[in-house]
Amino acid sequence: MIDLSVTLGPLTLKNSVIPASGTFGYGVEFAEYYDLNLLGSISFKGTTREPRFGNPTPRIAECEGGMLNAVGLQNPGIERVIAEELPALRRRFTGPIIANISGFSVEEYAECCALIDGEAQVEIIEVNISCPNVKHGGLSFGTDPASAAEVTRAVKAVTKKPVYMKLSPNVTDIASIARACVDAGADGLSLINTLMGMRIDLKTRRPVLANRTGGLSGPAIFPVALRMVHDVSRAVQVPVIGMGGVWCARDVIEMMMAGASAVQVGAANLVDPYACKRIIEELPGEMVKLGMERLSDIVGAAH
Repeated sequence: MIDLSVTLGPLTLKNSVIPASGTFGYGVEFAEYYDLNLLGSISFKGTTREPRFGNPTPRIAECEGGMLNAVGLQNPGIERVIAEELPALRRRFTGPIIANISGFSVEEYAECCALIDGEAQVEIIEVNISCPNVKHGGLSFGTDPASAAEVTRAVKAVTKKPVYMKLSPNVTDIASIARACVDAGADGLSLINTLMGMRIDLKTRRPVLANRTGGLSGPAIFPVALRMVHDVSRAVQVPVIGMGGVWCARDVIEMMMAGASAVQVGAANLVDPYACKRIIEELPGEMVKLGMERLSDIVGAAH
């Protein structure tokens, strides 16, 4: 009997497949394609204190093996998300909801997380620390252990729900960032976010993206993500949600063998709106081929 269920701390998910923040809107957008209750969980679009229009266009560019994006955290702001988007998603999805929170100061992170912590519909708070710290020259919170720990402590001080810190891969030693977050109280970790990259238009001789650089996602980054998940899951004793270039059921299994308890699917949703549904349907067949019965048994098997 094939068992797809997995655990994230005290939570049980019916399967390990989660649409990644920024690639699935607030969930409702995909409800017209299939029953969202097929999913293990949903991480909704990154949300900030104030509404954000995002970066100027063009802000999406395809490239071999993936895509670049510089959307710029476009969202309607935390108050509207709580009043409108979250209830709309709950009407269509009964599973655990992950609220992805972004900010540009420690105070903004804390304020937004305190507000979302009061919402019964949310089970996990995922804190994106790849944002620039506007008070300290724009350096990403997630590239410095001390800054990452500062955000973690501030968020944990105002929340009771599990907090998962979403780590940036644009660092030399991601395990040191992970340890700093866990030491500061993080209940789990999500990784990786996108890798910074750029493309140049040969005719105009200018960067393709108006923002010049953007985050690279898609199959090209899967080996990097896999290595980082492996490193981090060996370095800390909290659940890890792995992501980065996951495209098929075999990628999900490989990511879990590296140490992920659950797996987020990102750019694949932008290419194929049925990507998560397809992956979930493929998982039992791939497990049979590999002689597996319980998906949760393979977590960290590659250690």
